[in-house]
Amino acid sequence: MANGAVTIKDVAREAQVSVATVSRALNGHDNVAGPVRQLVQEVAARLRYSPHAAARSLSSRRTQTLGVVLPDLYGEFFSELIRGIDGAARAAGQHLLVSSYHGDPEAQGRALQSMRGRVDGLLVLSPYAEQPGFLTDNLPQALPTVLINAHLPGADYPVLSIDDHAGAVAMTEHLLRAGHRRIAFIGGPALNFDARERLRGFRDAIAAHGDQAQGLEYPGDFDEASGHRAGLAMLADGTLPDAVFAANDMTALGCLYAFAQADVSVPGDVALAGFDDIPLARFVHPALTTMRVSIAHLGGQAMTRLMRLVEQTGHDDGIRQWLTPELVIRASCGAGEPGL
Repeated sequence: MANGAVTIKDVAREAQVSVATVSRALNGHDNVAGPVRQLVQEVAARLRYSPHAAARSLSSRRTQTLGVVLPDLYGEFFSELIRGIDGAARAAGQHLLVSSYHGDPEAQGRALQSMRGRVDGLLVLSPYAEQPGFLTDNLPQALPTVLINAHLPGADYPVLSIDDHAGAVAMTEHLLRAGHRRIAFIGGPALNFDARERLRGFRDAIAAHGDQAQGLEYPGDFDEASGHRAGLAMLADGTLPDAVFAANDMTALGCLYAFAQADVSVPGDVALAGFDDIPLARFVHPALTTMRVSIAHLGGQAMTRLMRLVEQTGHDDGIRQWLTPELVIRASCGAGEPGL
């Protein structure tokens, strides 16, 4: 190894496994035990082993590149998602081709079409994926594709989704158990699947408590500015709600700023909660109560599933995979001991 490039045989020797096991572990095959896969990846990283992309492409007729199409690249949610996607891809010696479309359906169509012939498979997060014909019109049928957070009953594409409805119910129930009765919800983009499911969960939880709970709704756009506007609107209404549940953490932070400008105490005057558990959520003051979504894990799982789909030449069980959010109680709702 000292006198030349590290080879797959060097990795196999160091990890004390076969060359075939190293190949399967680094290419995302599912017939490798988790501890063995982790060992191989650690040894490959330590030895700085890089599979010869040109040789692999010639033998497999693949580009060793996987595409990712997202609504945006701005914000902590997308940076965490990309972190997970990139980690899984790099561990398998794959390259990424990333594109965003900033909420424009025509731009997304062009982004999807631009991937043709350039990638072996594609990850797509899109509010337009559920529109009839959108994906089939813009993607080659044979291109392995995995969707993230899409509502496509009976679709031909495998889907990984956050259980947004269950998470929103859990947060609303937590606020109600804490004694809050007038709860405001700041929503997200109307076409966004996550936003719709979180709003549905909030409404269902409020309805389940009948006359004992009152739900208020304010528009939002999954960003700080819309959260700030919603906070100002609540202040202008004259009577603050007991608690505010924002559809994501960035919206909650914008609302927190509006309250701070008006000298409204959180949680003294009003409790505040978000959704996603972005890294910043624990470092603001007060630390934000939220529903933890392992965003990087979601990205990694989606990429791993895509690589398996590519290796299986398009075969997948087509089952939707759900990731359940976890309630994280911190100081913004008056918790005695902030969560980590």
